Amino acid sequence: MTAKVRKAAVAGSWYPGTARALAAAVDRHLANTTQDVAGDLVALIAPHAGLMYSGPVAAHAYRLLRGRQFDLAVLVGPSHFVGFDGVSVYPSGGFETPFGIAPIDEPCAAALLKATPAVKEHASAHAREHSLEMQLPFLQHLAPGAPIVPLVMGYQTADTARALGDALAGVLRGRRALVIASTDLSHYHSATIAAELDRVVVDCVSRFDADGLQDALNAEPDHACGGGPTVAVMRAAYALGARDAVVLNYADSGDVSGDKSAVVGYMAAALGNFPQLSTTGDTGTQR
Repeated sequence: MTAKVRKAAVAGSWYPGTARALAAAVDRHLANTTQDVAGDLVALIAPHAGLMYSGPVAAHAYRLLRGRQFDLAVLVGPSHFVGFDGVSVYPSGGFETPFGIAPIDEPCAAALLKATPAVKEHASAHAREHSLEMQLPFLQHLAPGAPIVPLVMGYQTADTARALGDALAGVLRGRRALVIASTDLSHYHSATIAAELDRVVVDCVSRFDADGLQDALNAEPDHACGGGPTVAVMRAAYALGARDAVVLNYADSGDVSGDKSAVVGYMAAALGNFPQLSTTGDTGTQR
């Protein structure tokens, strides 16, 4: 199979279309963050809206890449345009942005295809999808050259989230891997209602409670558009040894636009082993 580069779908619209302008935008967002978390970083949770809207929140997660080294980054996001069962991996080539091409870790992608039938090739799911692409400006800027494994989840069932989490843990064990869940929270409610819906996700993540988040999503999928990817990444991180979770920032689109009548919620969080945290997240995520 010939390696194929996936062209940027939203460069020049959702984020600046030149490397210089993009670097300046990313640096502006990073300059407004302050919280560092010491310890072993296993996973991040970050939003995927237009950079001007969710970038201020995503920067709080990606700030933690400073001073850390990873062999690869696995990106898990929702499919906004194509409905399908399971998870689509982009198996070879790379993803292009104004910063250049983020190469695919082809052996890891192949291992995931073998690890579970839930992971398959479905190229059309990646063509227009922004949920992974919107992670790359920060990832490429702070970890240039790091290979990636792009995964887009179709129908976000509990079984798919569990299968992917188990597969990721098995394939990534022993590697210096960063796993990234791409998700926005509730969509187009008033800021007051959004905060109530989003608080459920923030609480589950802060307690490292993947099962609680899955239960909440079963009852109300609108808690997060990437809820399934988030559950899968939480499960994988826990199986890979992470025991601590910290929510780094929360905001909504109205904080940028000024319109609080219909907002999208954004959260940044980190999973790993962070000695300075006073509580840990062993709350039954293996149910």
